Amino acid sequence: MQFLDDFFGSSIAPILKNLILGAGAILLGVAIKFILLKSFKFFARYWATFQIQSILKNLSTPIGFFIPLLLLSISSNYMLLSAHSKAQFLKLLEVLLTINFSVILIGFIGILKDIVAHKYDLNKENNLRERKIRTQLQFIRKFVIVLIVLVTIAIVLLSFESMRKIGAGLLTGVGIGGIIIGFAAQKSLGNLLAGFQIAFTQPIRIDDVLVVEGEWGRVEEITLTYVVVKIWDQRRLILPITYFIEKPFQNWTRVSAELLGTVFLYVDYNLPIPPLRDELTRLLNEHPLWDKKVNVVQVTDNKELNVEVRFLMSARNSGQAFDLRCDIRENMIAFIRENYPDSLPKTRVEFNQSQKNPFGQSAN
Repeated sequence: MQFLDDFFGSSIAPILKNLILGAGAILLGVAIKFILLKSFKFFARYWATFQIQSILKNLSTPIGFFIPLLLLSISSNYMLLSAHSKAQFLKLLEVLLTINFSVILIGFIGILKDIVAHKYDLNKENNLRERKIRTQLQFIRKFVIVLIVLVTIAIVLLSFESMRKIGAGLLTGVGIGGIIIGFAAQKSLGNLLAGFQIAFTQPIRIDDVLVVEGEWGRVEEITLTYVVVKIWDQRRLILPITYFIEKPFQNWTRVSAELLGTVFLYVDYNLPIPPLRDELTRLLNEHPLWDKKVNVVQVTDNKELNVEVRFLMSARNSGQAFDLRCDIRENMIAFIRENYPDSLPKTRVEFNQSQKNPFGQSAN
């Protein structure tokens, strides 16, 4: 309690002076923060709104603590404290300022993320470049934040003499400890390295369309240890980040968002193909999801009872390609049913009139 005794002093004059200096520094810091906040809101009328909103969102709270702490540290030079108590008080302020400064750095990273997200919008139809940059930024941002937190913890711990003594005592066992930690953290280090590989070689990106583990979905989030895939029915598939380095999967938007869609129909041998080509062309020309690039009808196989006809079309992205395929399949079935009902798949049975039945009588 020596620190409190020294802070408040043994008489009313030192108490008042310390309290006035401390409270004044805090109130002045709050006033400066209030003025800065109002100034930013005023200039928001003339600057880009998202920039102001990002600064307020990421820096308002940490700056609100940093300014009073800084002024309190300056005012401590004029407080009536003993050398030992003053050293303890300044050590406390130093730790708080270090933590607060690290939060400010994380806030600046958040502002950078918002600026990049605004500049590289994922809502564009052909957003390959945007997805590349956003994927790299997301991984680097999380890695830098973890690094800032670890460095801050290290600085705080090393600022205490007792911690430095403990660290010196453990130096003799650092070799064996390093080997043990290496084995224990093997998977974590593997995930970290896999994350770096994914961030820069980019087998997957944010908003990529994947078929993985038999599920169709989009990459929603890439963290340091796992990847979140948003399935088409709103479920989330969580996979370790090393999965995308070690196992095969389908990436439908690896090079471009454009995708070919196929529809297979099985029809009778007597169905003419040219009318199908004309009908597909008519349907695609009237459909808003067709990108006017691919329009093909081909007989791709023939089986014992029917013929396989493939309708090939293109769309701007995988979601539109799926909807386009469903519409074309529905309309082509309706076209065949209405115009060539005899050409729907059927099983033929022929009776030979001259063939005798097992009882020796003719079929007729």
